[in-house]
Amino acid sequence: MKLVVNNLSVAYNDASQTVRPIDGFDMTVDSGELVLLNGPSGSGKTTLLSAIAGLLTPEAGSISFDGEDVAGLRGKAMLRHRRDRIGMVFQSFNLIPSLTAVENVAVPLTVAGVSTRQAHARAKELLSGLGLAERFHHRPGALSGGQQQRVAIARALANDPPVVLADEPTAHLDHTQIESVRSTLRSIADAGRIVIISTHDDRLGEVADRVVQMRSGIPGRAPAPEFEAELQPV
Repeated sequence: MKLVVNNLSVAYNDASQTVRPIDGFDMTVDSGELVLLNGPSGSGKTTLLSAIAGLLTPEAGSISFDGEDVAGLRGKAMLRHRRDRIGMVFQSFNLIPSLTAVENVAVPLTVAGVSTRQAHARAKELLSGLGLAERFHHRPGALSGGQQQRVAIARALANDPPVVLADEPTAHLDHTQIESVRSTLRSIADAGRIVIISTHDDRLGEVADRVVQMRSGIPGRAPAPEFEAELQPV
């Protein structure tokens, strides 16, 4: 799998101004790579993840997976893209409070038409692989922040997507929890997936292949050009 973002621009209106957090952005990521998006608030990190996931439509440019441009997908084609290609890990976990860990991970599987029995078996397999075998039947309120984030990661992997996008995945974690989540994200990339992480946490740089430094845009004008840092040691 190869992800190619070419000359991407995203714009939105803020009061009387047009803001372009991303303007003419280029990036290529191959399977097995873990790439960090780093930069201040407003520099387009989350916007870029949302565009790759198909959650917003860019103003211009293309986002292609193995040569297929997905920026213009609509309807069922876009739903398939989100379901089959993309696993999302959210900053605030976004777990359903009334469901157990197994049930939370099983949600995207049952939505995709997998039987409850098979979905729960897959959820238990993923949670066990992330060290949560003893937390199958715990609800989010009974889990630590690091455990909740690992449940969220397991949910993102439920449909075995080739791309995992994580938005500030360590924002609410302490040092010990960060270590666990950091190694988990690295292992996901090592298994052959594309992993792209939006973060302010420099500690994640230790497991990254590349760091893409993004800079804030100015309303009505193009932002300063993005650039990629040199290859980081893993």
